[in-house]
Amino acid sequence: MVAVVAAAVLVVAATAWTTPAPAWSWGWLGVLAAASALHLEASQGIERTRVVAVEGRPYAHLQSIWFFAGVLLLPLPALALLIGSGFAHEWFRVFRGKVPPHRKVFSAATVVLGSWTAQLAITALHPGGSGLARLDGPGGAAALLTAGLLYWLVNYALVVGAIILSHPEQPARKALGSPSDQLAIAAACGMGWLMALAMHHQPWAAPIGLVTILALHLGLLYPQYRRAAQTDPLTELVNTRWWHDRARDHLRRALAEHTPLAVLLIDLDHFKEVNDTHGHLVGDTVLRAVADTLRRTVRGTDLVGRVGGEEFAVLLPDTTLTAAAATAERVRTAVAALAVPLDQGAEAVTGLTVSIGAGAAPDNGTTLDQLRQTTDLALYEAKEAGRNAVRLASAVVEPIVETPR
Repeated sequence: MVAVVAAAVLVVAATAWTTPAPAWSWGWLGVLAAASALHLEASQGIERTRVVAVEGRPYAHLQSIWFFAGVLLLPLPALALLIGSGFAHEWFRVFRGKVPPHRKVFSAATVVLGSWTAQLAITALHPGGSGLARLDGPGGAAALLTAGLLYWLVNYALVVGAIILSHPEQPARKALGSPSDQLAIAAACGMGWLMALAMHHQPWAAPIGLVTILALHLGLLYPQYRRAAQTDPLTELVNTRWWHDRARDHLRRALAEHTPLAVLLIDLDHFKEVNDTHGHLVGDTVLRAVADTLRRTVRGTDLVGRVGGEEFAVLLPDTTLTAAAATAERVRTAVAALAVPLDQGAEAVTGLTVSIGAGAAPDNGTTLDQLRQTTDLALYEAKEAGRNAVRLASAVVEPIVETPR
């Protein structure tokens, strides 16, 4: 982190020494800084929610709209001031000073280096003219695309590297973040180019662009709210409420269309012993490993959810009880073969088993509550049989009233 910050400082200092900023650049700096501040003030509540949602992953900083506009309008020393002021404002207003300041300094330095490489690309690929004039014609479009790619890649690579080094305990793939967030950065660069054009050629249109950006920013949060509402944070399977809602919908459709539908209820055997022997952190690792195994073992169209502490449920559309029994046996075998690696020097957790109950509609229930109850009885029989077993539901229990939604 120190090396990245030092590199950014040296690049800005060298650029300021060799190519002083012209007087007109300070006017553009003021306009972009004001737009960035208004954007952040209007969206600080949204950003606070987004920051929580991406903890431990790269944060798609949508102030990149204004930073990338600065790449096209400002020399690097003025752009570094814009980036620094933007991150300082964010630290006070979004993070409220609760995040160690060196993290924000590092993030700002990665954006400065990304911006510098973007400006170098524009100069190298389309040197004719100055400022936005460089981006005229097909050559300018190629230079713009290359600049946007380098702006993203340098920043992203440095941030991901820092996350991996500072969180060695988490899977490296988590540090890569969500593809949708990286797409948001691409959109931010595109909006930055449009805002730069508007501010350069038709400054009166800039407020319209700011309102449009705020509307898009609000829309960005909706998918994250949706994912948070349906996902179990530990296993990243769907949570119990989402699973039950979708299962009810599928069951109604299956009964109406006279198609088969099955359910598996899966309980991890002797899970308390894992927690007592290895600790709850290892227990969490085991639950994630079992969840990943379930995802890999069933079909992509099947819905896997965590419906209790160590209990999972699988919805199997278009599946008979016989086919569900075969799937349950594959799951049982796959979990029994698991060896969950722990820290270096510690033995892997092995000997995991699951008990599984399987039921199908309509024979084992015509409502989800009925189907769950008969399948739960089958799960209980599997446990009574010594665990590490699969049992099938045999009948419909007494009619019960479906729990109101």
